[in-house]
Amino acid sequence: MAAVASMAAAQLSSTFYDSSCPDVLTTIQTAVQDAVNQEARMGASLLRLHFHDCFGCDGSVLLDDTANFTGEKTAPPNNNSIRGFDVVDTIKSQVEALCPQVVSCADILAVAARDAVVAVIYIYLNDDEELIHFSDRINSDICLQLGGPSWTVQLGRRDATTASFSTASSDLPSPLLSLSGLISAFSNKGLSTTDMVALSGGHTIGQARCVSFRNRIYNENNINPSFATSTQANCPSVAGNGDDTLSPLDVQSPTIFDNFYFQGLVNQTGLLHSDQQLFNGGSTDSLVSTYSTDMAGFFNAFAAAMVNMGNISPLTGSNGEIRINCRTIN
Repeated sequence: MAAVASMAAAQLSSTFYDSSCPDVLTTIQTAVQDAVNQEARMGASLLRLHFHDCFGCDGSVLLDDTANFTGEKTAPPNNNSIRGFDVVDTIKSQVEALCPQVVSCADILAVAARDAVVAVIYIYLNDDEELIHFSDRINSDICLQLGGPSWTVQLGRRDATTASFSTASSDLPSPLLSLSGLISAFSNKGLSTTDMVALSGGHTIGQARCVSFRNRIYNENNINPSFATSTQANCPSVAGNGDDTLSPLDVQSPTIFDNFYFQGLVNQTGLLHSDQQLFNGGSTDSLVSTYSTDMAGFFNAFAAAMVNMGNISPLTGSNGEIRINCRTIN
């Protein structure tokens, strides 16, 4: 199985659409930037969507339920967790207008995730509608999402013609996993422990629902008391009460892609149980410590891990299809 996946990944190429759809990358980038400008949270949502698809990398997460299969959107790791489908629909319609049935939905997800991490929010800050860029207002109290690292996206994935509720339920890492469980979940997909820690750093942007961290903030001991108390204010202890209330995964800089997530783990302010497991006296403590003080090192590792994740079992060649609508098979 690993050999087959490796062979499929080897068929991917960064120049795959250079002749067949030369404007696809700029089209996706513009659409992602527009979406992030409208809602800062969308950057994290698109990154998460690619991650949840890429324990397969075949666009299956985008498929709606049919009479023949129950899709992945309502699987426990995805239900009320993944979003951004409308943005993908918009991108797909724009790409289809350029190059009908050439660019896969799986590739759109891969490129959109990269562009979402790189994206920077621009905002008009004065009466003259002067456009201010984050780098010009580094000390500003305006919340902007500063772009993180970029990487070269390998392309040529094709789209799955089915989806699996059960596979999504069993393969995607749970926020309740122990460190050994996390290592195993990523290893099962051919990703190293370094990949796992680096990819977890994607939690430097984004939010989580109260239901996913309630037990941690009320019952775990390896948590900063002040952080626990402040988080409890928006997440009541009684199940069913405030379950969907959101809290930032990185409390220090929730809309900026940086290494503060790892600093938070060192300070025991990891929001999810699985987050804090990365720094809890185990084998990944040293890596977390390194990334907490070396943002360039984290950025390099994150970029490399995103490429590795994007190579998980892609459909290539004559396998799968190029969907016209990302939500349905042709």
